[in-house]
Amino acid sequence: MWRLGFFFHEMAFGLLSVFLPLYIISIGGSLVDVGIMSASALFLVIPSSYFWGYVCDRTRRYKRYILLSFFALTIILYFFTAITSVGLLIILYALMSVFHVAHDPPKNVLIAELYSREEWEKTFAFYEGFTETGLLIGLLLGFLMSTYGFGAASILLLCSILNLVAFLTSLILVTDPLLIFERRLVSIEKTIDFAYRGITLLTKIWNGFSVNERLRKENLRAFCSGLVLFSLASSILFTPLPVFISGLAKASALPTSIVFAIYLLNSFGGVMGYFLAGNRSRRLAEKAHICRIAILRSGLAFLLIAVVQMPTYNLLLATTILMLMGFAYALFLVYTLSLSMELIPSGKAGLFNVLVGIGGACGSFIGPSLAQALGFTYVFLTASIIFFLAYIAFKIFM
Repeated sequence: MWRLGFFFHEMAFGLLSVFLPLYIISIGGSLVDVGIMSASALFLVIPSSYFWGYVCDRTRRYKRYILLSFFALTIILYFFTAITSVGLLIILYALMSVFHVAHDPPKNVLIAELYSREEWEKTFAFYEGFTETGLLIGLLLGFLMSTYGFGAASILLLCSILNLVAFLTSLILVTDPLLIFERRLVSIEKTIDFAYRGITLLTKIWNGFSVNERLRKENLRAFCSGLVLFSLASSILFTPLPVFISGLAKASALPTSIVFAIYLLNSFGGVMGYFLAGNRSRRLAEKAHICRIAILRSGLAFLLIAVVQMPTYNLLLATTILMLMGFAYALFLVYTLSLSMELIPSGKAGLFNVLVGIGGACGSFIGPSLAQALGFTYVFLTASIIFFLAYIAFKIFM
């Protein structure tokens, strides 16, 4: 039940993620402003993620940083309700990102330390599926509030209240683990396993047996590069996407609220992906799955070019592609989170968020700028190529 606070937090950010880009445009901002807002926030996330990951492992206290995150977001989102200046919104959103990421490394460590390595995939999948359901409900709230004409201040106030509920719930339910040793055990196990395979191969060679297998150590740099590239492509694609979907809706004479409905289906695809990951997680198959997901996302991003070109059924095709992308990302996140907690040493729990933040920060500026300068076709083509490069990096990691 300790995950319940995160559920309410994701409800707020499911609502906010689609509402905020549309709100920026509605008060006179541009796609470039959306890109600057996302990029400045994500660039601040990079050092912040490393800091929060380091300090929570250093102090061996995780609950306090989760509570700090939710309480700070409650206050900052309340201030959002009184601001209509694009510049001030960008500054406040960047500040919010520093505290927003404070709960993520502690959450990852809690899962890694409260459960054994064999349960990590299943537990990460359950956590992500549970919180993704909260995000889905947040999108549904956004759809309903937009449909019934609720103002921006009401929507932002609801986001603030949901984070306050997350804070109070976590205050009661979250507890720090009594013993912190599971990640160290996994690291020792990997070292012993590698040494054992090396000795076995050496013994076979000395005894004159033919040896076809190779002794390879996982390429951590390739894994990190793959994470950055995958995050870069995702951010290039998704940062300007609410505006693109809004344009499709207007061209089809549909209300803006349909954007929330489409993202709701994208989130539903994610929930299905987490359910599958939790039921079919296999430690040895993770790496192969990651490669397949990267190549699938590359193909789906390329298919979005057809949405630009097709005069009819483009909204239906875009919705189908987004559902598949949500499904694929859910699997990708579960597998990479589990691998990162195995590969990244204790004391550097925030490194996963740092790598994702680097790609996300660059992509969140490149995507909207590319869309405004050259059009969405080039956004989708660029994202497709970078997803393919991520696939190559993950193949090298294997």
